Amino acid sequence: MNHFENVTVIRSANIYFDGKVTSRTVQFADGGVKTLGVMLPGEYEFNTGKAELMEIQSGSARILLPQETEWRSVEGGESFNVPANSSFKITVASVVDYCCSFLDD
Repeated sequence: MNHFENVTVIRSANIYFDGKVTSRTVQFADGGVKTLGVMLPGEYEFNTGKAELMEIQSGSARILLPQETEWRSVEGGESFNVPANSSFKITVASVVDYCCSFLDD
């Protein structure tokens, strides 16, 4: 899906890691929430409250998910899931455009 309809966009940006990761929150009529963001090259660790589906729109990175010991590559057109109440590491090689969906537990 290239666009969303009938949504509310929160004007204030979510800014992390000194502005190297930014996103905007999108709220759907059914209560669903997503963030649309950009990650600049660098190494980051994110904590999660809810389970997440991370869809990489463009760019490339390597990720280390909870309870995994091997880093793996992700790039535009690919996605990965992150369990609730955990954290994951990501090393961004080229600017990553992403969509993060917050999932029901």
